[in-house]
Amino acid sequence: MATLTRALGDAVAGEPRMVLVGGEAGVGKSRLVDELGEAARGRGALVALGDCMEMSAEEVPFAAPSAALRSALRQASGGPADDGGTFPPADLPAVLSGITPGPGHGAPRGHDGAAPPRAAGGAAQLFALTLALLERLSAERVLVLVLEDLQWADASTRQLLLYLFRSLRSGRVLIVGTYRSDDIHRGHPLRPFLAEAARLRHLIRIDLPAFTRNEVGALVAALQGAPADPPVVDRIFERSDGNAFFVEELVHAAQRGPGARLSESLRDLLLDRVHALPDTAQEVVRIAAVSGGSVPHALLAAVAGLPEKQLIEVVRAAVDARLFQPTADGYRFRHALVGEAVTDEVLPGERVRWSRRCAEALEADPTLVPPEEYNARLAGCWAGAHEPAKAFTHYVAAAAEARARYAYAEQLRLLTRAMELWQRVPPEARDTLRIPGTPFTQSAPVADGVDGHVYADLLAEAAVAARLSGDRERAMAICKEAGALSGRQADPLRRAWFWTERAQLVQDLGLGDGKSELDHAQSLVRDLPPSAVHADILGSIAAWGARHQPGPDSMQAAERAVGYAQEVGDTDGELDARVTRAWLLTGTAQFEESVTELRHVLRRARELGDVAVIGRACIMLPSVLEGLGRSGEALAAGEQSADICRSLGLTNVEAWVQCNRALSLFSLGRWPDAAAAIDEAARLAGSHKARGLVAALRAELGSVSGDIGEATRQLEAARELFGTQDRQPQLVIGLATVAVRIAAREGRLADARRELFTALSDGLPAATERYSLRLMYAAAAAEADAWTPGTDPERDRVLAAIRAETEALPARVPVWRAHQLMIEAELARAAGEAGPDAWACAMDALAGLERPYELAVARYRWAERALAVRTPRPKVAPVLNQAWEAARSLGARHLQSDIEALAARAGFAVQQDDTPPDAVGPVAAPEADAAHTTGLEGLTAREREVLKLVARGYSNGRIAESLFISRKTASTHVSNILAKLGVTSRTEAAALAHRAGHV
Repeated sequence: MATLTRALGDAVAGEPRMVLVGGEAGVGKSRLVDELGEAARGRGALVALGDCMEMSAEEVPFAAPSAALRSALRQASGGPADDGGTFPPADLPAVLSGITPGPGHGAPRGHDGAAPPRAAGGAAQLFALTLALLERLSAERVLVLVLEDLQWADASTRQLLLYLFRSLRSGRVLIVGTYRSDDIHRGHPLRPFLAEAARLRHLIRIDLPAFTRNEVGALVAALQGAPADPPVVDRIFERSDGNAFFVEELVHAAQRGPGARLSESLRDLLLDRVHALPDTAQEVVRIAAVSGGSVPHALLAAVAGLPEKQLIEVVRAAVDARLFQPTADGYRFRHALVGEAVTDEVLPGERVRWSRRCAEALEADPTLVPPEEYNARLAGCWAGAHEPAKAFTHYVAAAAEARARYAYAEQLRLLTRAMELWQRVPPEARDTLRIPGTPFTQSAPVADGVDGHVYADLLAEAAVAARLSGDRERAMAICKEAGALSGRQADPLRRAWFWTERAQLVQDLGLGDGKSELDHAQSLVRDLPPSAVHADILGSIAAWGARHQPGPDSMQAAERAVGYAQEVGDTDGELDARVTRAWLLTGTAQFEESVTELRHVLRRARELGDVAVIGRACIMLPSVLEGLGRSGEALAAGEQSADICRSLGLTNVEAWVQCNRALSLFSLGRWPDAAAAIDEAARLAGSHKARGLVAALRAELGSVSGDIGEATRQLEAARELFGTQDRQPQLVIGLATVAVRIAAREGRLADARRELFTALSDGLPAATERYSLRLMYAAAAAEADAWTPGTDPERDRVLAAIRAETEALPARVPVWRAHQLMIEAELARAAGEAGPDAWACAMDALAGLERPYELAVARYRWAERALAVRTPRPKVAPVLNQAWEAARSLGARHLQSDIEALAARAGFAVQQDDTPPDAVGPVAAPEADAAHTTGLEGLTAREREVLKLVARGYSNGRIAESLFISRKTASTHVSNILAKLGVTSRTEAAALAHRAGHV
């Protein structure tokens, strides 16, 4: 309780808190949150409660948050706390209640022209608006949101909670969830939720243990109103195992008198109160259990068939026996364990009879339940009554309603129930069935009684629901099942659609690149009349080409997809294909056309409400601008795109947009802001690809900022997330660049070369200049850093490859040309050429491009080469100081230390911004520590530097080059060192330096 009280205090202070309370059933979780509620109300808080019911296909999605949010809204407006309803409640603000699927949210297109979904933005939009509602409710009063029994939470509720846990950054909000830890077996759906939640630093976990014997004794005393005898406490403790609920039950059983029967098992104990009721009341309790544990009064009355007065009496008896708990419009079991025990006791014949009564009552009067519950409840009733055809129809209808509410996991569960019933539906009834909202139109029934395309359409709906709910493994299994259907069950158009789905799924699952699946889909529709499925396949092929093989062939595919979509009147498909075409235009130097097209498509998609195309355009526009070196424009476009995504609730799309923002911020030298954008992307990312991109960007930032350990970890994570089966050039080249940079920094030249040639083995396609030039520069710099005099045949091969690939890359925009000049300068350095002229050209090219890191590198290298050819130090110092100041401001620690080392070797110090120019002068020699004798005390600071290089095996010529002195001066220093140390050879001097720890 102390932990919850502290969390409440934090929420009152404006720091939102999230708490998960776990413990076995009956251990006291509900009592704990009840106490919290009372404490919160005492501090003027809004306390909203929601109970998750035992999960079944009949459950309405978002049931628990629906009840809690409706209660909060009514309290905020001065009404009572308890009310029923669904999510989103009807009296939410207009912006929330007005969410409807727009173009791109429906089911996949069939040959009737129905639009295929291209994004799952609806649920994300709903989550974002729910977050806004919580923030609004907590603006004036602290809001305490309690959701109990999360082990029965539907998938949509779990997804909503994770979103709120990740996204709630400010506001006076406390969210508390409870769950039964003993129910969480290995395959339980709450286990992934708990694992994901555990990674959130701000989440508080409370695990309630069972009571000790002393605590049981205290509870028994409180319940009895008097101290308990130790033997009684011992028996109760032994029977209850310290479970608070069972302790209460045992105490109440004992209070019925010496003759009260104590059951031999806890299940019997739970049923004791039921068995103590009159027969009529027991029957009503069993009817409630068969109805799912929560039943409206009107439905209970219709099924029980009792006079109203008698029904009230028997329900009152169940309430007095602490079996039922009243709700806004009916009743639920006080404790779910009681409902479970009662359900297990119901006989099969009873279940069928009461299920049929329930179904007939609902059909006679649908108003017995809220409209949104009708189909789900009726489906469950007909299934329990062994009427599979009727149950099938209502399961499918309920699934369509779940899809309209963006509850894709619940839609999949309902469709799975329908699929399980399919074989039990009489053959003569199958052809009368239809799937509302199917991806395809229903063809005429097959003459010989085969079920036509109904089952194929059911599988298509389920595949979409599985993919949109994030269960891609299940979606793939469904698509494979569809592939086994006979020709009469799935025509070529349907088969092609399933293969197109598989193409995307194999990429998402890292099982391949999807090309063979798309080829097969195209072969299936080759001789069929034009349809939107054709357009969808062509658009998918064009998008695949843009990602994997950008070039003329992919451009032709995009043009063909645009034209075909126009021919069949597929506006969504046309806009989607135009995004792909605009992306590919950059490979043909039609840069302005590309940007203009993307802006136009984004504007048109927003007019039409085509959320899927909006998402793609929001990602692509800032990416194209950044690739052209127009980072300022790219950043502005990225910020606008992020705002658009946020307003539509497109969470995963916004993750990609934030990654693009990070790239532009990095280019502009705003590295802390770039890191913040990456963190935001990590918070939003909901797919393997998005998470992989986050890891790749963190690796990039770590490799240039100097955190090589972090860069290595993130590189490994990115490669694991991207997988090895889908080698998209932009991903392969980008990761290879980071890998080369890391290997070079660690002195692993062979590994750097291997990374380079592995990337080159796939080729450098057109439209990848922005990535390829960075790889060539990293490889050239690695070779230059490792240069030593002498012949290295492997180096010659590597440099030749770098030079050839660089010359083949067209430098059509200024930033690309600047990168080429940097590569040329590094190639000269790698060949042992000492002059600074190549770096001067690179500096000039970078001067006006808003690339502070690259400019700092060019200045540092120019200064290094200039000092090597005896350029006067006063001329070099200002340039080196500019490079150092830029590196310090950026946080480029490796570059900063390299600059400082160069300045030290040259004999002068770099200056801070506030250091006057005339303060630049020789570096003061460090004083020797008189108390520390190593045998090197007689050496000057310069001789110590020379000794370090001698110990590393440097020749006099290389010592001279490294310290910017003449060969003769280097020789003199070496002779003086040998004399002062009393040794006769460089080897002895090196050994002494190692023993003294000087190296």
